[in-house]
Amino acid sequence: MTGLPFPRPRAQGTSLPEGTTGLPDQFGRVARDLRVSVTDRCNLRCTYCMPAEGLPWLPKPEMLTDEEIVRLVGIFVGLGVQQVRLTGGEPLLRRSLVDVVRGIAALEPRPRIAMTTNGVGLDRLAQPLADAGLDRVNVSLDTIDPQEFATLTRRDRLHDVEAGLKAAAAAGLEPVKVNAVAMRGVNDTSVPELLQWCLDRGYDLRFIEQMPLDAQHGWDATSMVAAAEVRAHLEERFTLTELPAEDRGSAPAELFLVNGGPATVGIIASVSQPFCAACDRVRLTADGQVRNCLFSRTETDLRGPLRDGATDEELARLLQGEMWRKARGHGIGEPGFVQPDRPMSAIGG
Repeated sequence: MTGLPFPRPRAQGTSLPEGTTGLPDQFGRVARDLRVSVTDRCNLRCTYCMPAEGLPWLPKPEMLTDEEIVRLVGIFVGLGVQQVRLTGGEPLLRRSLVDVVRGIAALEPRPRIAMTTNGVGLDRLAQPLADAGLDRVNVSLDTIDPQEFATLTRRDRLHDVEAGLKAAAAAGLEPVKVNAVAMRGVNDTSVPELLQWCLDRGYDLRFIEQMPLDAQHGWDATSMVAAAEVRAHLEERFTLTELPAEDRGSAPAELFLVNGGPATVGIIASVSQPFCAACDRVRLTADGQVRNCLFSRTETDLRGPLRDGATDEELARLLQGEMWRKARGHGIGEPGFVQPDRPMSAIGG
């Protein structure tokens, strides 16, 4: 696997040029994929994400309201965003999630709407979300072994996740994708079983390298199960055929045909082979902060100006300024890299 080459910067400096349209940065990338965290709360306690006792959650007054989320998403869409992915924490814990989806689906032009969830509770909400306008779903599931699942999530909820996956498929939220993280000494050698389980049910599996976004700041590159190792484990049982790199576009996963296809498996090498050069993502946190990179150490506040009466044009300028300052890459493994203060549950995946 190889990282993607960077284009040359279009301009120097951090000041947004006058007349800028869309959401470009200085390296020729343009943001078209918005990740929106609708809550920082979660009902699992995955070991690579947060401590067993959980985290201090955002007070409700600090969180964006439904109307604020839809308005801000509308501004992003007006700047060229084509896909909106709802994340958390666990997005299904937001009681008004169906209303948020309905509001985003009513925007013109209508963006594609996806969601990343742990699947707990999806069995009840899959159809209402689909009816409101949700197009597809990714479900985080690292193992189908009940003991491994309980060890990783500190909860005995595997049956709920399975029910959620079935409901998503029945509601037409397809392709139903499964996101998995391989953890050394826990589920790294059982990745072929997870792939076979997904193949048998028609789910698209994507493995993601563990990233330094845990609340405990205990991530260690030496213990991370890298993409090459995941591939080696899979090839103990399956024949994987690499698809052409040009077919990848801005998608983070490198895709492989499984046993000649048509089924595929994806491996996202966020750490060992970063794809920053093709990144087209921007993030909005549940408390209204814009982040131009998952690993950014800074963010731009939209909630304050929005509540102080800022116009859509003024908010759009803030968004453009944040994207223009986007760094060349996330810098993991480079001297001076510092993990973000916010964990993944507070940023949104």
